[in-house]
Amino acid sequence: MPQEIKIDGIGISPDVLTAIVSRAVSDVEGVASVGVKDLATNLVSMMLSSKAPASEPAVEAEVVGDKLALTVRVVVFFGYPFKKLAEAVRAAVVAAIDAQVGVEVERVDVCIDGLVFPKE
Repeated sequence: MPQEIKIDGIGISPDVLTAIVSRAVSDVEGVASVGVKDLATNLVSMMLSSKAPASEPAVEAEVVGDKLALTVRVVVFFGYPFKKLAEAVRAAVVAAIDAQVGVEVERVDVCIDGLVFPKE
């Protein structure tokens, strides 16, 4: 189990960071999911996507100096340009971390781990 992230005298569970990031990213148009949430999501994703979702954690964090560096893994809907989608994810994550945690974000790396095609 990953250890908590310690920054500015606060220990934050990876699950808490994942919840904050997932909530923020769920409002980004074009994102189907952040990581794989449950068996039902996994099954639907396998049926509708180009490949099975990755098994890596949905959100990974490390402390760089006194800032957070995050990696966010998403499954996206086909038809949304990846570069614009990643920029929207980054902006949503930075705003959520600032509002909820109150620490600066060094960077947000966005990994597109799956692509969901519309059912025809």
